[in-house]
Amino acid sequence: MPSWVIDRYGRNDVLRFTRDMVFPIIHFPNEVIIKVHAASLNPIDLSMRSGYGATALNMKRDPLKLKSMDTEFPLTLGRDVSGIIMECGLSVSYFKPGDEVWAAIPPWKQGTLSEFVVASGNEVSFKPKCLSHTEAASLPYVGLTAWSAVNQVGGLNRSNCSGKRVLILGASGGVGTFAVQLVKAWGAHVTAVCSHDASTLMKKLGADDVIDYRSGNLEEQLKTLPLFDFILDNVGGSTEKWALDLLKKWSGATYVTLVTPFLINMDKLGVADGMLQTGVTVGSKTLKHLFKGVHYRWAFFMASGPSLDEIAELVDSGKIQPVIDQVFPFSEVPKAFLKLEGGHARGKTVIDVISKK
Repeated sequence: MPSWVIDRYGRNDVLRFTRDMVFPIIHFPNEVIIKVHAASLNPIDLSMRSGYGATALNMKRDPLKLKSMDTEFPLTLGRDVSGIIMECGLSVSYFKPGDEVWAAIPPWKQGTLSEFVVASGNEVSFKPKCLSHTEAASLPYVGLTAWSAVNQVGGLNRSNCSGKRVLILGASGGVGTFAVQLVKAWGAHVTAVCSHDASTLMKKLGADDVIDYRSGNLEEQLKTLPLFDFILDNVGGSTEKWALDLLKKWSGATYVTLVTPFLINMDKLGVADGMLQTGVTVGSKTLKHLFKGVHYRWAFFMASGPSLDEIAELVDSGKIQPVIDQVFPFSEVPKAFLKLEGGHARGKTVIDVISKK
């Protein structure tokens, strides 16, 4: 089947189009095969193309070292899919061939820049009825990453979020644009940090305050505002040194960062030492901040059909809309990667897989 694959890690020239990728097959009774109508790119695709996380992902792909060939190639990138169910495993009862679905495929599985992809039934959800496939493909990975950070790790939900002051650092990217809409739908007061040219988009998505990180010292600007109940950090780096001081102390206020050293540590130090180093880091940071009266947390993407069901409800009720920067035909996947690599996208880069252009 037609696919975009890589045969080694590196820069954009490692992407290769082939018509001979092996057709996926159902190995487990809870799996489905999806005909991909649209996919989208995320920063993790750039990272994986360069080899980031390969140690941990290969361990997950083949934990018992059963494969005779010690290689993950050819590897298909792409995590998001919107498409149609083609075939179901014996224990799949929720879906049937012909159903329109969307999903985010975990990074250790073959990706969605392909004509067909296999997913576990519990990773899949019915596509929001109000969206086309290209619109729907922009949301699952960023939506589930934001959902993991805000809801599962951060503890916010529709019943406790109303009136809370939420700060989102790096608000104009894929996860940020989703998170702004999610906490706004739940009644929060949202402060979004982005560059000036994204401020109109932030207002449109419902942000109450928009701060331009380029117009002077960001830390000083944020210190003039009332303290926050929740901070989502999509940026990392030096922000971590001062952002936690913006939280209300001893009130259950939480800082959640999506920038974690987990996969980098495993690549550098090996599986055991990498996990140990990561555990020590998060443990010491959590304790340090707990003594200061705030919660420090890391969040990761988690594939989840049930969470996508809840996201689809919010989309169909008009509370969350896709934010798409550009749509590329399937023949121009390398161009789409270069666009993403250029940075400063406003929303998502989407691939229309079934277009014949």
